[in-house]
Amino acid sequence: MALPKLKSDATAARLASLALPEGAAWATAAREGALVRLQAMGLPHRRDEYWRYTPPDSLNAPVAATAAVRPEDDAAAFHDIDRLKVVFVDGVFDAAASDDLSLAGIEIARLDTAMRADIHWARDLYGTLEQAGQAPVARPHAALNTAFATDGLVIRATGRAARPVALIYLHRDGASDAILHHVVRVEKGAELTVLEDGPAAARFNQVIEVDVADGGSFHHIRSQGRDPERRAITHIFARLGRESRLKSFTLTVNGALTRNECVITLTGDDAVAHVAGAALGDGAFHHDDTVFITHDAVGCESRQVFKKVLKNGATGVFQGKILVKSGAQKTDGYQISQALLLDEDAQFLAKPELEIYADDVVCSHGSTTGAIDETALFYLRSRGVPLSEAQDMLVLSFVAEALQEIDDADIAADLTDRLSGWLARHRRA
Repeated sequence: MALPKLKSDATAARLASLALPEGAAWATAAREGALVRLQAMGLPHRRDEYWRYTPPDSLNAPVAATAAVRPEDDAAAFHDIDRLKVVFVDGVFDAAASDDLSLAGIEIARLDTAMRADIHWARDLYGTLEQAGQAPVARPHAALNTAFATDGLVIRATGRAARPVALIYLHRDGASDAILHHVVRVEKGAELTVLEDGPAAARFNQVIEVDVADGGSFHHIRSQGRDPERRAITHIFARLGRESRLKSFTLTVNGALTRNECVITLTGDDAVAHVAGAALGDGAFHHDDTVFITHDAVGCESRQVFKKVLKNGATGVFQGKILVKSGAQKTDGYQISQALLLDEDAQFLAKPELEIYADDVVCSHGSTTGAIDETALFYLRSRGVPLSEAQDMLVLSFVAEALQEIDDADIAADLTDRLSGWLARHRRA
């Protein structure tokens, strides 16, 4: 069967049980436009260039595969961080478990409330950045999200937020299929930190659209884990103004399949975008980081730093691109993806790319795959460090460069503790 037919059939099957949510005229237009985009491109197939390394079948399926609900006995990430908690259970906002949404420096509302209002600041953003991010690479699951998301948050930072906003995703239904869409606007000179934690659902589709105005700062730190059978695809679409700043870090442990896509466009001079991640997988674990950063202004800086530690057949994927447009002189772009394979059954697949149309730039990329340094391991063992502890020390040293991308020392320490705990539970015999 021809590829377009396969994709259109898969798309029709996925859409058969979905209906566009109701809302104001502008919201309906945005959703209908996303549906048209989705139907035109079709859901992904392994023969699509950017899906060669990650099987999309479980993400495309009309019904989500079940994922066993695990007891909520692990301490949540960021537990000791002073934060405003917003809780979603299987993709549905839980007001009773959440804090009061009032917080100095920001305005927060539910997506459904914003989408039903005739006039709302989100109308200029909802689906706009997602649509722009569809070229030159199609991202059909993001279009599906824009069309059918019924819950999420709209957050507008008007000053320096008094506390981080923590989005907590709980999973209590083994067959849940959650679609969440968040819209974030960081006004001129404002600053906002968003934390994310939790398994979310058996299958999770998320989009975050972030517009950072001139001089604004957006910090995003995410912890994914705890449910080994979870399947998730997440997207960040960001637009950066002059002298603005965006930093995003994701820690992923466990999960049958996770694909994190990040599409960032630097449109204002002297903007900075850093995207980083650390993934640790054991066994039936497939983790894909797909990043596309476009430099479309003068004097901008971008960094992509990704580390993966894999064992027992786990698979890691990195697809990262830096596109420098013709007028984007003085660009500083850096990209590194590295994997530490703890046995011969694990694999790492990488596709780093640079596409440069300006002549006054500094851009570099690199990708390496290897085993634990036996010389360093011998050095630690010779000084009385037990084998398992020595291995853990070297793993933590390996992922340290990615963790250093987190500005907040307390948050970085929290995630380092979680990494140490995971390593202790998955030590080699």
